[in-house]
Amino acid sequence: MRKPTYNLLDAIGNTPLVKIPLDSSAEIFAKLEYLNPGGSIKDRSALFMIEEAEKSGRLKPGGTIIEASSGNQGIAVAMVGAVKGYKVIITGSEKVSEEKVKTLKAYGAKVIICPNVDLKDPKNYHNLPVAIQKETPDSFFLNQYFNLANPRSYYENLGPEIWRQTEGKITHFFAAAGTGGTISGVGKFLKEKNPKIKIIAVDVDNSFHATRGNPKPYKMEGIGIDFESPCLDESVIDEFLSVSDEQSFAMLKKMASKYGFLLGTSGGAVAHAIQNYLGKLKKGDMVVVIFSDSGRAYLSKNYY
Repeated sequence: MRKPTYNLLDAIGNTPLVKIPLDSSAEIFAKLEYLNPGGSIKDRSALFMIEEAEKSGRLKPGGTIIEASSGNQGIAVAMVGAVKGYKVIITGSEKVSEEKVKTLKAYGAKVIICPNVDLKDPKNYHNLPVAIQKETPDSFFLNQYFNLANPRSYYENLGPEIWRQTEGKITHFFAAAGTGGTISGVGKFLKEKNPKIKIIAVDVDNSFHATRGNPKPYKMEGIGIDFESPCLDESVIDEFLSVSDEQSFAMLKKMASKYGFLLGTSGGAVAHAIQNYLGKLKKGDMVVVIFSDSGRAYLSKNYY
Protein backbone atom coordinates (compact mmCIF):
# COMPACT_ATOMS: atom_id res chain seq x y z
CA MET A 1 0.00 0.00 0.00
CA ARG A 2 1.35 3.41 -1.00
CA LYS A 3 2.07 5.86 1.80
CA PRO A 4 0.06 9.11 1.84
CA THR A 5 1.71 11.86 -0.17
CA TYR A 6 2.40 15.33 1.20
CA ASN A 7 2.48 17.08 -2.15
CA LEU A 8 0.99 16.36 -5.58
CA LEU A 9 4.50 15.96 -7.00
CA ASP A 10 5.26 13.24 -4.45
CA ALA A 11 2.69 11.10 -6.26
CA ILE A 12 4.83 10.92 -9.41
CA GLY A 13 6.25 7.44 -10.00
CA ASN A 14 5.66 4.02 -8.41
CA THR A 15 3.12 3.27 -11.15
CA PRO A 16 1.61 -0.24 -11.35
CA LEU A 17 3.11 -3.09 -13.33
CA VAL A 18 0.26 -5.26 -14.63
CA LYS A 19 0.15 -8.39 -16.73
CA ILE A 20 -1.07 -8.28 -20.33
CA PRO A 21 -2.84 -11.60 -21.11
CA LEU A 22 -1.28 -12.13 -24.54
CA ASP A 23 -0.97 -15.57 -26.08
CA SER A 24 2.62 -16.27 -25.08
CA SER A 25 4.54 -18.58 -22.77
CA ALA A 26 6.49 -15.50 -21.62
CA GLU A 27 5.22 -13.13 -18.95
CA ILE A 28 4.43 -9.72 -20.42
CA PHE A 29 3.80 -6.74 -18.16
CA ALA A 30 2.72 -3.17 -18.85
CA LYS A 31 4.07 -0.26 -16.84
CA LEU A 32 1.04 2.04 -16.57
CA GLU A 33 2.72 5.42 -16.78
CA TYR A 34 -0.58 7.11 -17.61
CA LEU A 35 -1.44 6.77 -13.90
CA ASN A 36 1.03 9.50 -12.98
CA PRO A 37 -0.81 12.63 -11.74
CA GLY A 38 -0.19 14.56 -14.98
CA GLY A 39 -1.29 11.58 -17.06
CA SER A 40 1.98 10.43 -18.59
CA ILE A 41 5.54 9.21 -18.17
CA LYS A 42 6.74 12.76 -18.81
CA ASP A 43 5.87 13.74 -15.23
CA ARG A 44 9.13 12.04 -14.26
CA SER A 45 11.44 13.89 -16.65
CA ALA A 46 9.68 17.26 -16.30
CA LEU A 47 9.99 17.29 -12.52
CA PHE A 48 13.60 16.07 -12.59
CA MET A 49 14.68 18.59 -15.23
CA ILE A 50 12.96 21.49 -13.47
CA GLU A 51 14.54 20.60 -10.14
CA GLU A 52 17.96 20.27 -11.76
CA ALA A 53 17.52 23.78 -13.21
CA GLU A 54 16.51 25.06 -9.78
CA LYS A 55 19.58 23.52 -8.14
CA SER A 56 21.91 25.06 -10.71
CA GLY A 57 20.31 28.50 -10.39
CA ARG A 58 19.20 28.59 -14.03
CA LEU A 59 15.54 28.68 -12.92
CA LYS A 60 14.63 31.14 -10.19
CA PRO A 61 11.43 31.51 -8.12
CA GLY A 62 8.63 33.20 -10.05
CA GLY A 63 10.40 32.68 -13.37
CA THR A 64 9.09 31.31 -16.66
CA ILE A 65 9.62 27.79 -17.99
CA ILE A 66 9.63 27.37 -21.77
CA GLU A 67 9.38 23.98 -23.49
CA ALA A 68 8.81 22.47 -26.93
CA SER A 69 6.49 19.48 -26.72
CA SER A 70 4.17 17.18 -28.66
CA GLY A 71 1.92 17.45 -25.61
CA ASN A 72 2.81 15.22 -22.68
CA GLN A 73 6.06 16.90 -21.67
CA GLY A 74 4.29 20.23 -21.94
CA ILE A 75 1.41 19.05 -19.78
CA ALA A 76 3.83 17.71 -17.18
CA VAL A 77 5.78 20.98 -17.17
CA ALA A 78 2.54 22.96 -16.86
CA MET A 79 1.41 20.82 -13.91
CA VAL A 80 4.76 21.10 -12.12
CA GLY A 81 4.85 24.80 -12.91
CA ALA A 82 1.41 25.29 -11.37
CA VAL A 83 2.50 23.54 -8.17
CA LYS A 84 5.80 25.42 -7.94
CA GLY A 85 4.50 28.83 -8.99
CA TYR A 86 6.17 29.25 -12.38
CA LYS A 87 4.74 30.75 -15.55
CA VAL A 88 4.83 28.23 -18.41
CA ILE A 89 5.02 28.70 -22.19
CA ILE A 90 4.66 25.62 -24.41
CA THR A 91 5.26 25.46 -28.17
CA GLY A 92 3.70 22.59 -30.09
CA SER A 93 3.05 21.41 -33.64
CA GLU A 94 -0.24 21.55 -35.52
CA LYS A 95 -0.82 17.82 -35.00
CA VAL A 96 -1.10 18.09 -31.20
CA SER A 97 -4.54 16.81 -30.18
CA GLU A 98 -7.27 19.23 -29.11
CA GLU A 99 -7.48 17.46 -25.76
CA LYS A 100 -3.80 18.14 -25.03
CA VAL A 101 -4.07 21.81 -25.93
CA LYS A 102 -7.08 22.23 -23.65
CA THR A 103 -5.27 20.43 -20.84
CA LEU A 104 -2.24 22.71 -21.17
CA LYS A 105 -4.47 25.77 -20.96
CA ALA A 106 -6.36 24.32 -17.97
CA TYR A 107 -3.04 24.18 -16.09
CA GLY A 108 -2.52 27.85 -16.90
CA ALA A 109 0.13 27.46 -19.60
CA LYS A 110 0.42 29.75 -22.60
CA VAL A 111 0.25 27.56 -25.73
CA ILE A 112 1.79 28.53 -29.07
CA ILE A 113 0.92 26.22 -31.97
CA CYS A 114 3.54 26.34 -34.71
CA PRO A 115 3.26 25.44 -38.41
CA ASN A 116 4.65 22.11 -39.61
CA VAL A 117 7.74 23.62 -41.22
CA ASP A 118 11.25 22.29 -41.75
CA LEU A 119 13.30 21.62 -38.64
CA LYS A 120 15.75 24.33 -39.70
CA ASP A 121 13.01 26.97 -39.86
CA PRO A 122 13.00 29.32 -36.82
CA LYS A 123 9.19 28.98 -36.72
CA ASN A 124 9.42 25.23 -36.08
CA TYR A 125 8.12 24.42 -32.61
CA HIS A 126 11.53 23.05 -31.59
CA ASN A 127 13.28 26.32 -32.52
CA LEU A 128 10.80 29.01 -31.51
CA PRO A 129 11.54 28.62 -27.76
CA VAL A 130 15.06 29.96 -28.35
CA ALA A 131 13.63 33.27 -29.56
CA ILE A 132 10.98 33.30 -26.83
CA GLN A 133 13.63 32.82 -24.14
CA LYS A 134 15.65 35.78 -25.43
CA GLU A 135 12.55 37.98 -25.18
CA THR A 136 11.36 36.69 -21.78
CA PRO A 137 13.11 37.87 -18.59
CA ASP A 138 13.92 35.25 -15.93
CA SER A 139 13.07 32.37 -18.25
CA PHE A 140 14.57 28.95 -18.81
CA PHE A 141 14.16 26.65 -21.83
CA LEU A 142 14.08 23.04 -20.59
CA ASN A 143 14.89 21.67 -24.07
CA GLN A 144 14.01 18.01 -23.51
CA TYR A 145 15.62 16.87 -26.76
CA PHE A 146 19.08 18.19 -25.80
CA ASN A 147 19.00 18.30 -22.00
CA LEU A 148 20.85 15.25 -20.66
CA ALA A 149 18.89 15.52 -17.43
CA ASN A 150 16.10 13.92 -19.50
CA PRO A 151 17.64 10.42 -19.84
CA ARG A 152 19.23 10.77 -16.41
CA SER A 153 15.78 11.16 -14.86
CA TYR A 154 14.76 7.74 -16.17
CA TYR A 155 18.11 6.22 -15.23
CA GLU A 156 17.67 7.40 -11.65
CA ASN A 157 13.96 6.69 -11.11
CA LEU A 158 12.15 4.54 -13.70
CA GLY A 159 14.99 2.05 -14.27
CA PRO A 160 15.40 1.18 -10.57
CA GLU A 161 11.62 1.05 -10.18
CA ILE A 162 11.24 -1.56 -12.93
CA TRP A 163 14.18 -3.57 -11.61
CA ARG A 164 12.62 -3.60 -8.14
CA GLN A 165 9.12 -4.48 -9.33
CA THR A 166 10.37 -7.41 -11.45
CA GLU A 167 12.75 -8.54 -8.69
CA GLY A 168 15.55 -8.37 -11.27
CA LYS A 169 13.90 -11.00 -13.49
CA ILE A 170 13.22 -8.72 -16.46
CA THR A 171 14.62 -10.06 -19.77
CA HIS A 172 13.17 -7.60 -22.33
CA PHE A 173 12.26 -3.91 -22.18
CA PHE A 174 10.13 -2.16 -24.83
CA ALA A 175 9.52 1.60 -25.00
CA ALA A 176 8.61 4.17 -27.61
CA ALA A 177 11.45 6.43 -28.73
CA GLY A 178 11.00 10.15 -29.27
CA THR A 179 13.56 12.24 -27.42
CA GLY A 180 15.30 8.97 -26.55
CA GLY A 181 15.22 9.79 -22.85
CA THR A 182 13.15 6.86 -21.61
CA ILE A 183 14.70 4.08 -23.69
CA SER A 184 18.24 5.37 -23.09
CA GLY A 185 17.94 6.08 -19.37
CA VAL A 186 16.12 2.88 -18.46
CA GLY A 187 18.21 0.90 -20.94
CA LYS A 188 21.47 2.11 -19.41
CA PHE A 189 20.34 1.22 -15.89
CA LEU A 190 19.08 -2.25 -16.85
CA LYS A 191 22.17 -3.06 -18.91
CA GLU A 192 24.35 -2.19 -15.93
CA LYS A 193 22.32 -4.60 -13.81
CA ASN A 194 22.26 -7.37 -16.43
CA PRO A 195 23.88 -6.93 -19.87
CA LYS A 196 21.73 -9.78 -21.26
CA ILE A 197 18.51 -7.79 -20.95
CA LYS A 198 17.22 -6.88 -24.44
CA ILE A 199 16.42 -3.18 -24.86
CA ILE A 200 14.02 -2.60 -27.76
CA ALA A 201 13.09 0.86 -29.04
CA VAL A 202 9.84 1.37 -30.94
CA ASP A 203 9.96 4.10 -33.59
CA VAL A 204 7.66 5.42 -36.33
CA ASP A 205 8.32 3.95 -39.77
CA ASN A 206 8.44 7.43 -41.33
CA SER A 207 10.73 9.07 -38.77
CA PHE A 208 14.13 10.61 -39.51
CA HIS A 209 15.85 7.66 -37.82
CA ALA A 210 13.79 4.90 -39.43
CA THR A 211 14.11 6.34 -42.95
CA ARG A 212 17.83 7.08 -42.56
CA GLY A 213 17.37 10.82 -42.93
CA ASN A 214 14.44 10.95 -45.36
CA PRO A 215 11.43 11.41 -43.07
CA LYS A 216 7.81 11.61 -44.21
CA PRO A 217 4.79 13.03 -42.35
CA TYR A 218 3.07 10.82 -39.79
CA LYS A 219 0.12 11.23 -37.43
CA MET A 220 1.31 9.60 -34.21
CA GLU A 221 2.25 11.84 -31.26
CA GLY A 222 4.80 11.30 -28.51
CA ILE A 223 6.90 8.94 -30.61
CA GLY A 224 9.31 9.27 -33.51
CA ILE A 225 13.05 10.01 -33.67
CA ASP A 226 12.97 13.09 -35.89
CA PHE A 227 16.56 14.31 -35.60
CA GLU A 228 19.86 13.47 -33.96
CA SER A 229 19.76 14.06 -30.21
CA PRO A 230 22.34 13.51 -27.48
CA CYS A 231 19.53 12.08 -25.34
CA LEU A 232 19.39 8.99 -27.55
CA ASP A 233 22.09 6.49 -26.55
CA GLU A 234 22.03 3.80 -29.21
CA SER A 235 24.80 1.87 -27.45
CA VAL A 236 22.28 0.50 -24.92
CA ILE A 237 19.63 -0.38 -27.53
CA ASP A 238 19.62 -3.87 -29.02
CA GLU A 239 16.95 -3.36 -31.66
CA PHE A 240 14.75 -0.71 -33.27
CA LEU A 241 11.27 -1.73 -34.41
CA SER A 242 9.29 0.54 -36.74
CA VAL A 243 5.49 0.86 -36.65
CA SER A 244 3.13 2.70 -39.01
CA ASP A 245 0.24 5.00 -38.14
CA GLU A 246 -2.24 2.39 -39.36
CA GLN A 247 -0.71 -0.38 -37.26
CA SER A 248 -0.70 1.76 -34.11
CA PHE A 249 -4.25 3.05 -34.53
CA ALA A 250 -5.64 -0.43 -35.19
CA MET A 251 -3.95 -1.69 -32.03
CA LEU A 252 -5.45 1.12 -29.94
CA LYS A 253 -8.97 -0.16 -30.45
CA LYS A 254 -7.95 -3.78 -29.86
CA MET A 255 -6.11 -3.02 -26.63
CA ALA A 256 -9.09 -1.06 -25.30
CA SER A 257 -11.93 -3.37 -26.31
CA LYS A 258 -10.17 -6.70 -25.70
CA TYR A 259 -7.83 -6.02 -22.78
CA GLY A 260 -9.10 -2.81 -21.17
CA PHE A 261 -6.02 -0.67 -21.83
CA LEU A 262 -6.99 2.79 -23.16
CA LEU A 263 -3.72 3.91 -24.71
CA GLY A 264 -2.18 6.87 -26.45
CA THR A 265 -0.65 6.46 -29.89
CA SER A 266 2.84 5.55 -28.66
CA GLY A 267 1.25 2.82 -26.54
CA GLY A 268 -0.52 1.50 -29.63
CA ALA A 269 2.82 1.35 -31.42
CA VAL A 270 4.48 -0.48 -28.53
CA ALA A 271 1.55 -2.90 -28.29
CA HIS A 272 1.84 -3.67 -32.01
CA ALA A 273 5.59 -4.20 -31.67
CA ILE A 274 5.28 -6.66 -28.79
CA GLN A 275 2.45 -8.51 -30.58
CA ASN A 276 4.77 -9.09 -33.54
CA TYR A 277 7.66 -10.06 -31.24
CA LEU A 278 5.83 -12.86 -29.43
CA GLY A 279 7.36 -15.58 -31.62
CA LYS A 280 10.84 -14.65 -30.35
CA LEU A 281 9.91 -15.05 -26.70
CA LYS A 282 10.16 -18.23 -24.65
CA LYS A 283 9.03 -19.57 -21.32
CA GLY A 284 10.86 -17.84 -18.50
CA ASP A 285 11.14 -14.53 -20.32
CA MET A 286 9.78 -11.49 -18.48
CA VAL A 287 8.91 -8.54 -20.68
CA VAL A 288 8.11 -4.99 -19.55
CA VAL A 289 6.49 -2.57 -21.98
CA ILE A 290 5.87 1.12 -21.34
CA PHE A 291 2.37 2.51 -21.84
CA SER A 292 3.29 6.18 -21.69
CA ASP A 293 -0.07 7.93 -21.71
CA SER A 294 -3.82 7.45 -21.90
CA GLY A 295 -6.10 7.32 -24.93
CA ARG A 296 -8.26 9.98 -23.30
CA ALA A 297 -5.93 12.56 -24.85
CA TYR A 298 -6.63 11.21 -28.36
CA LEU A 299 -10.31 10.26 -28.41
CA SER A 300 -11.23 12.95 -30.94
CA LYS A 301 -8.49 11.84 -33.36
CA ASN A 302 -7.63 8.16 -33.15
CA TYR A 303 -10.56 6.20 -31.74
CA TYR A 304 -13.41 7.20 -34.11
